[in-house]
Amino acid sequence: MPAWRRVLGRFIPALRGPRRLTVDDVTVVDRPMLRRAVAGTVVGNLMEWYDIGIYGYLAVIIGRMFLPDASEGAQSLFSLGVFAVTFVARPAGGVILGQLGDRLGRQRVLAFTLIMMASATFLIGVLPDYSVIGAWAPILLIVLKLAQGFSTGGEYAGATTFITEYAPDKRRGFYASLLDLGSYMGFAIGAAFVSVLQVTLSEDAMEGFAWRIPFLVALPLGLIAIYFRLKIEDTPAFQDAKTHADEASAAAQASPDAPKGVLDLIRSYWRELLTAFILVAAANTVGYALTSYMPTYLTGTLGYDEVHGTLLTLPVLVLMSLCIPLTGALSDRIGRRKVLFIGSVSAIVLAVPSFLFMMHGAIWSTLLGLVLLAIPVTFYVANLASSLPALFPPSSRYGGMGISYNAAVAIFAGTAPVIMESLVQLTGSSLAPAFYVIGTSIAGFIAVVVLRESARQPLPGAMPSVATEEEAIELVRTQDDNPDLDLDELFPERREG
Repeated sequence: MPAWRRVLGRFIPALRGPRRLTVDDVTVVDRPMLRRAVAGTVVGNLMEWYDIGIYGYLAVIIGRMFLPDASEGAQSLFSLGVFAVTFVARPAGGVILGQLGDRLGRQRVLAFTLIMMASATFLIGVLPDYSVIGAWAPILLIVLKLAQGFSTGGEYAGATTFITEYAPDKRRGFYASLLDLGSYMGFAIGAAFVSVLQVTLSEDAMEGFAWRIPFLVALPLGLIAIYFRLKIEDTPAFQDAKTHADEASAAAQASPDAPKGVLDLIRSYWRELLTAFILVAAANTVGYALTSYMPTYLTGTLGYDEVHGTLLTLPVLVLMSLCIPLTGALSDRIGRRKVLFIGSVSAIVLAVPSFLFMMHGAIWSTLLGLVLLAIPVTFYVANLASSLPALFPPSSRYGGMGISYNAAVAIFAGTAPVIMESLVQLTGSSLAPAFYVIGTSIAGFIAVVVLRESARQPLPGAMPSVATEEEAIELVRTQDDNPDLDLDELFPERREG
């Protein structure tokens, strides 16, 4: 801009020209704070999913302990049904904790979810079984699983919101995928812990007291995770949105940065909520088939003993967990939509072969089948954490994620194990779960078609976020030619002008 125009622009705003990006507009990520944010969310997420995972790996024993007089099939359905009950409370947790997270802050609510989860898991470990308190045992188990579900309803939505708001735009896929690395490592740690107990202890010992040990360990693990989570501050995006909302409130004006109520949020963002709902349903159906349903499928349907039913999934979970950040980083390079397309198509193509290999009965073929099932999970889940928060503005991001994510897992993902087991028992076919995976991933493919690409772009309602000052200067210099930067979206007044 010529010097004379800049001088006159101080006195005549119209002469300044359209609003442009400056270095002061760009957020340069505080690296130490980013590291603390990643550590706090990943460790907390690992803890949450360890708590969920150990129940899945002990489901067969829990069915015998809390419903001893029922048939083996009924016990399996009961324990998987109680697992599904956890997800009934998740939408309520997502709505309530999501609204609180958009108003009080992400950090406070995330600390609360950990406290609640660790407490409920520990109490399951000390809960008397049916032989001691009769019918109260399964009832109280359900109550505690509902408490777990409520807390988890706010956990993943809050953690994804938190980490995506902290991460630089060009590496958001990688950093967000670390959350799911934590999730599946939590499952893997739970599987390893249960496997060690099953290998070293007798069946009588496992059914006597040892099955409780993984639940009891949740309390000290939870305290460690809470310590990490309390060391981080709320995100700059939340603080900016809250500042704008407070300023508007002080001026007695309605602010677009103010958090929306549930009904207003649904009316304003129903398309985004529906897209997120379908993607989460598709991804988590195959994800929970691999994690929570596989121990029951391998033991109850394919006839493996309980030790092998757990051990066979362990190396696959570890390998998949380590690959998740790679697919997250890949989405930063080629785009979220392309990676999610790979996830949905691979689920459709590989579901039947994966179950056929497992049905072959040999250990090598079962492992191969599990690996094939893990492929779509790796491409799916690594990118939900970065794709879905980008659908919503900061003032409604936690709430939007809480509603869409938890409604989907309650209706589809959380019920996937019990639905798959019911399909096996109803049809008599061990291949039935594969077709359920295919159906949900066809819907997931359609959702990816309408999903907006968000890789390397600023989050809605936020200025660009970069890793270094040099990157900020380069971004400002190339702003007119940068395909990942929409100045009219960053500065709506440009369109109005």
